Amino acid sequence: MHRNINRSQFLSGDFKGVHRSIRPPWAVPETLFVERCTRCGECLNACPHGIIKEGRGKFPKLDFALHGCDFCRKCVEVCEPKALNYDTATVTSPWNLKAAILPACLSLNAVVCRSCGEVCEERAISFKLELRGVARPNVNTESCTGCGECFAVCPVKAVEISPGDPHSEAA
Repeated sequence: MHRNINRSQFLSGDFKGVHRSIRPPWAVPETLFVERCTRCGECLNACPHGIIKEGRGKFPKLDFALHGCDFCRKCVEVCEPKALNYDTATVTSPWNLKAAILPACLSLNAVVCRSCGEVCEERAISFKLELRGVARPNVNTESCTGCGECFAVCPVKAVEISPGDPHSEAA
C-alpha cells in the first residue's frame, strides 16, 4: 500500500502515516491543504461543537473527544483560501474516515454497552449476539460517515476514527 506522508511525519519516523491529523470535513488533499491553509483560525471559531482544534503547526485538526461532526459546513463557509472546499459537482462525501471497534470495547469483553450503536444516526453500528451472551459490534463501512459521535460517547475510547476502510469488526 502506498501512502503519502508529509515532512513532519518523515522527520518524526511516522513512515506509515498513521499519526496524521484528522482535518476538518471537505479538506483538500494534505499537501494542497498545507499550501492553502493560512492558519487563520476561522474554521475553529465557526465550528458550533468546538471539535476543530489547533494542531501541529497551528493547522486545524479534529478532536472527537466531546462531540462528533454534524457536517454543518460552517467551517467550509469561512475558509477563504479554500483549504476546505465543498464543491457539489465533485464532492460525494466530506472525507474517507471510518469507525473501527478496538479490542478494549466493553461489549467485546462481556460488559453490556451499546453506546456507540445508540448514538449512530446512520445506524452503521449493529450488534450481533454470539455465544455466552457477548454482543459483538459490527461497523457497516458503507453506512459509516466517520462523524465521530461513536468515539465521543465510548466510555473506554474503544472506537478509532481513521482514514480509509478499516476492518468492520474487532478481531
